[in-house]
Amino acid sequence: MKRQMQVVGALSIFLIATQAAAQQTVIMGAVGSSSSNSWATYVATEKGFFVEAGIKPDVVLAQSNAGVVQQLAAGSLNMTNNSGLVDPIRANEKGAPVAILRVEIQRPPYALMAKPAIKSPADIKGKLVSVGGPKDITRIYVEQMLDRLGVKPGDYDLAYAGATSARFAALSSGGVDAAILTPPFSFAAASAGFNNLGNINDYVDMPFAGVAVNTTWGLANKETVGRIVEVYNRSIAWLYKPENRAEAVAILNRVSKLKTEDAEQAYDYLMAGKFFEPTGEVSKKLIGKLTDALKAIGDLPQDFPVDRL
Repeated sequence: MKRQMQVVGALSIFLIATQAAAQQTVIMGAVGSSSSNSWATYVATEKGFFVEAGIKPDVVLAQSNAGVVQQLAAGSLNMTNNSGLVDPIRANEKGAPVAILRVEIQRPPYALMAKPAIKSPADIKGKLVSVGGPKDITRIYVEQMLDRLGVKPGDYDLAYAGATSARFAALSSGGVDAAILTPPFSFAAASAGFNNLGNINDYVDMPFAGVAVNTTWGLANKETVGRIVEVYNRSIAWLYKPENRAEAVAILNRVSKLKTEDAEQAYDYLMAGKFFEPTGEVSKKLIGKLTDALKAIGDLPQDFPVDRL
């Protein structure tokens, strides 16, 4: 029996070593943040889904989504995770070898949070609002929502911080009057007494984030690309199972360093609202909503085809 156990143990070690040796390094870019936007990636890492798929993510962080996509277009990155989708679209239109591989978040999960003295959207006039960047999707979200509520671009000033955690810090310190935040930071802000001026998804109907790929690398690594899509499919399916709520909350807490109740609220809100795209298919209808918005503000030519993405 002892000999048998030794053989089994040796075989297990051999299999683990073989699996580790078979891992393919994939250079992934992301904005340096710790929000629920990257929940599927956190799950895939902690649950070992990447390892089981033979993938070893080498994550490179940048201060803005535009910066991430610039590195992707230059070939410094193989792909992105949780990338705001407008920047890959713009890069593709300019001829960069960039395409959208998967939509992760199909509805904008953001809220516009403001200082306690700011009670309504009308009070935002003349105030300083923090968004992700001058061309960031969060700016489009804020401008479209406030425009619907009667507050026009130019009625308020903008400050830029690429990560939602950085915008939360600016709001908490008093550096800005309002900030667009995603869970769990939006719930942490509410717990701290800041006012929610509106949930973006109540006013804006378009997807938010996904996985973008450098097409030169992708075409040379088609099988790997397919495995990565399956990893995200698996992570999102895992997140949607109610029995995984406590573990999912613990995973997010470890990276966000926020209160458990904030992560719990984030989970309940995002799962009930079906924010994460479950199928792994890139819907032309979904992406078309983004390209239409970019055409409306002059960032894309009117004849830009969704099929290019």
